[in-house]
Amino acid sequence: MNQENLKITVTKHTGEKVIYEPGKLQKALFQAGANSDQIKAVQQEVENRMVDGMSTKKIYQTAYRILKKLSSKTAGRYRLKQAVLEMGPSGYPFEKLIGKLFEFKGYSAGVGKVVQGKCVSHEVDVIAKNENEQIMVECKFHRDPGYKSNVKIPLYIHSRFLDVESAWKITPGLENLHFTGMVATNTRFTEDAITYGRCTGLRLLSWDYPEGDSLKNWIDQSGFHPITSLSSLKKSHKQKLLENNVVLCRELSDNKEELIKLGMKPDQIARVLKEAATLVSQ
Repeated sequence: MNQENLKITVTKHTGEKVIYEPGKLQKALFQAGANSDQIKAVQQEVENRMVDGMSTKKIYQTAYRILKKLSSKTAGRYRLKQAVLEMGPSGYPFEKLIGKLFEFKGYSAGVGKVVQGKCVSHEVDVIAKNENEQIMVECKFHRDPGYKSNVKIPLYIHSRFLDVESAWKITPGLENLHFTGMVATNTRFTEDAITYGRCTGLRLLSWDYPEGDSLKNWIDQSGFHPITSLSSLKKSHKQKLLENNVVLCRELSDNKEELIKLGMKPDQIARVLKEAATLVSQ
């Protein structure tokens, strides 16, 4: 791309047209683990193919195909956000991912629990506990990357948490614990939702919030990449594995029989396991 084309516009998933910013692509590639030569090669190739009004989705797809040729491991990490979006249509795999991420942080975690509050019972997506605190986590999974959870979500979850907290406070064995409510989503929150969370002490976790301690950071730090990150698996195979409660790449080596049930041949299984092992290696 020459200097005259540096102000080319791109179309976001919302339909909004903005000026293309090379730094955003560079940052995404760097965060995925791409080295300077790979970043330069991908950026140059993407920009050579760009036309005015090109969608950001098309830019991402182009960058992914180029990066995949350079490093399958980096490519898998680059498409992490898309991989999480593909964990649906049900929200259960996402709930399991959140539970596993809490376990990585030293908590015990239960997924899909019914908890009695002071007034009524509640279906809670994840309960995470360590020696100091117990957290009630509500998970909000969305397949639309542009979806933002508005302030109504934390308002509703906070009221549920207060009912549960009232019961926890008088439960034998929990006297010395601090109780916290939390909403976790794979997309984003509106500014009002974030403001409400800060005001009430309700923790919020989204793809890029809080800065430096976001869902993306949690996954990167743990290496708990979902199986939807793998290019060696067909979409139908990924869905079947998710339905059978195999959610993470690191779970595949202990669930080889699930790959056999899919009718995969030994060489195909070997490729899947190799890619999974490479992706989760630090």
